[in-house]
This record gives sequence, structure tokens and C-alpha cells, in this order.
Amino acid sequence: MKAICFYFQIHQPFRLKRYRFFDIGNDHYYYDDFANDDILTRIVQRSYIPAAESLLRMIQDSNGKFRCAISITGTALEQCEQYAPEFIDILKKLADTGKVEFLAETYAHSLASLADPEEFAQQVKIHDEKLHEMFGVKPKVLRNTELIYCDEMAPQILEMGYKGVITEGAKHILGWKSPNYVYSAASAPKLKLLLKNSKLSDDIAFRFSNTEWDAYPLTADKYMDWIASTPQEEQIVNLFMNLETFGELQSRETGIFQFLEALPRFAAERGIEFVTPSEAISKLKPVGELSIMYPISWADEARDTSAWLGNRLQNEAFQKLYSVAERVRLCDDRRLKQDYWYLQASDHFFYMSTKHMADGAVHSHFSPYETPFQAFTNYMNVLADFIVRVEEQYPLSIENEELNSLLTTIRNQAREIETLNKEVVSMRLNIEHINEEHRLREAQAPKSEPAAKKPRTRKAKAEPATEAEKPAPKKKAAKK
Repeated sequence: MKAICFYFQIHQPFRLKRYRFFDIGNDHYYYDDFANDDILTRIVQRSYIPAAESLLRMIQDSNGKFRCAISITGTALEQCEQYAPEFIDILKKLADTGKVEFLAETYAHSLASLADPEEFAQQVKIHDEKLHEMFGVKPKVLRNTELIYCDEMAPQILEMGYKGVITEGAKHILGWKSPNYVYSAASAPKLKLLLKNSKLSDDIAFRFSNTEWDAYPLTADKYMDWIASTPQEEQIVNLFMNLETFGELQSRETGIFQFLEALPRFAAERGIEFVTPSEAISKLKPVGELSIMYPISWADEARDTSAWLGNRLQNEAFQKLYSVAERVRLCDDRRLKQDYWYLQASDHFFYMSTKHMADGAVHSHFSPYETPFQAFTNYMNVLADFIVRVEEQYPLSIENEELNSLLTTIRNQAREIETLNKEVVSMRLNIEHINEEHRLREAQAPKSEPAAKKPRTRKAKAEPATEAEKPAPKKKAAKK
């Protein structure tokens, strides 16, 4: 039986306010709270809530046969908690159905996997903890930022405990192969790969309301015919898109919500089922290994990382940001760590893209800046202030090797102190235990009777000594 795996992405960055050169060293708050509130509230009302309610109805109306996956970043969760808690309530209802799988990803939607494996692992771990705290779930499948993936990442992802990864079915990687199968990672065969079917996903995300498209209008009936007509041996069709597709990129007036809610009925008529990523990985066997030598993503026509690291502006900002990664991880300043996460959001680098033509339109749609150069200037001003704050704790004059050596010594000393403290606590407990046992023995021991008093007798007076018993007198020394 053919299956569909739906995945929806939810992400919102903390957008930066206009931060000028003269603010460096004077203003340590970098965010445009008004814009963040306004944009999130609008998208939640127009897209997130109605789309989530549609998913909930699809699950209920199909008696649980419809299922899907959602990935929501930590920064989006924070903003929803602050500005739209009602959306969190709907996500909890989806989680409670047991038919919606929540995926792991970087907390801040960062590009850490391309620069700093330790930061990448830490962010994913913190994101998992946030999901467990809010929804009681433990992710088993990873969705890296913008579906970025390559062979080099696979062993680490597997070591982190994930069974699978979802990524892009890029044409230059697949060649003649189809994305409609489960594959295994070439560098870690136990890790399974689910590849996005770009054509069928983009038919909904980008072409649904395009009146010049030769397949317009797209109906649920027609769409399911396309999926049913794929070769019989192809196992699964992975449809990955932003949740903003419904109500934001494709407005309610286009009929996008009716289209979405009609899919389960037409799928059932054609014997097509829905699965979550974990179910796909457990049910379907890989048809072979897939090697991806260089990082791919789901962005732009190139399906690479050039949307974020394609020009000198982006690379300059990227390298500057991650040059202080080790120092930030070592500090105890909670606010500094939080700012570091927010500044890692891939959106900041996306706004600096100088791509033109078809891709340029997409980039400019999401950017709050008039030009990529304005985005770069604003970000670098913020980053300059941030690095000053980092340097106050760990001066940049200390080389990383020297810093690492000093920090290794500090860590060893900290571990030694911790071990000694544990030994002290253990010894105190032993002493208390011994004292307690001693008190118990004393309390349980029978009391002995006092010894009988001997009658007091008078001492006889001593008889005077006889002449024989008297000591001889001492002789005086003769005088010379």
C-alpha cells in the first residue's frame, strides 16, 4: 500500500530592531518586540490556528487514519507562549491525539550543524527538552534547519539517538533515483533518510493559487490521482512544507483549507494511507544507501546552502558569530547565551542574500530590510556589541588553545573538588551512622546494679616503732 508522509514546519525568528553604530556599547537589547508581536499574531490568526484546527478535524473525521508530523522551533514556541498562548493549547490537543509526531531540530533554527557540532548537539538537546516539557513527547526523527543534511552529519545524528532524518530529494543528488523510497545514510547505514518530493510538495506550497499554472485549479481529487499514478513499487510520498502555506502563502480565499481537509477522503478511496516519519522508518525497509557529499537543503532552485552562505557578507557574519562559540558556552551569563541563540537564527543570513531573479523574489518576501546590505550592516552592529559583552568575560586576546588549556585545568579542578565534596558527605554520613548505632547499643544495653557498700572500719593507730626498727641516722660529712 502506498503511503503519504506529511510534515509541517513552524518557525519564527526574533527579528532585530534598527541598531546603529552609536548603539554599540550602550544598548544591549537587540529585538524589535513590536514587529515580533505583530507578525506572529497575524500569522497565528491567519494561518497557524486555522491550519492546526483543520489537522485536528482531519484526524477526528478519519478516525485517526490521518496522521502527520510537526516541527516547531524553540524561538517560535517562546513567541507563541508570549503572544499567542491559544495556539499552544491547540498544539497540545494535536499531541494528545497520538497521531501527530513532533520532530527534533535546532532550538534557534540555526546553521550550527555547518560550523560547530557541539553547539548543534546542545541546541537539539535543549529543543527536545522543551518539547517534552510542553507536550510530553520525545522526538525520534531529526529535521535539521532548512532540511540541511550531508554524509558528515549522519554519524553524529545517529549517536545522538535519532533513528532517521528528513531532508530534500535534490535532483542533483538522486539523479535517476526516486525520492519515493526510504534510504539509509551512506556514512551511518543504521540512520534512515526520508526525502521530500519537491514537485508534489511545491504544487501545494507555491503553485496552488497560480492561475497561469497548467494544472490550475488543483483539487484534492486530482492531487490524489497524481499520487496514486506513481509507480506501484514506490513506497512513500513525502510532502514537506511550512505550515504558513495554509492561510499565509496561500490565502484562505484560494480554498486551500478545503483542499487540505478533503485529502484524507480521496486518499482512502484510492487505498492510500498516511504515516508519520517514525512509522515510515519502522515499517518500510531502505532500498539502498544514499551518499550526499556536500550539504543540501530545501531552499531555492540550487537546493544547497547558498541561500545563507552564498556571498561574502553572509560568510563574514557567519564566521564572526561562531568565532566566539566556545567562550559563550563556557560563560554563566544566561542572557548572553540566550542572545547567542537568537543571533544564530538562519533568517538573519537569509536576509543578506544577494540572489536575484526567481529566488530573489522569495528572499525579499521574507526580509524586513530594504536591501541585503542594510541587513548585513544592522546585524554586524548588533554582533559587535554582543562580542564586546563576550570579551568582558573571556578576552579575545587569549587564544582558543590557551583558553581551552586553562578551561581544561579549571574543569579538572572542579571535578576534583566535586569528588572530594562527595567523599566528605559520605564520611559524614558514615560517622552519623556509627554514632547512631552507638546510641542504640547504649540504649539497649541492661543497666548493671550498683556494687554493695563495704562497711567502713576504723584504721588502727600505728604502734611506735622499736629501736631496732628505727632508721639509722645519717652520717655527717667530715670537715676537711
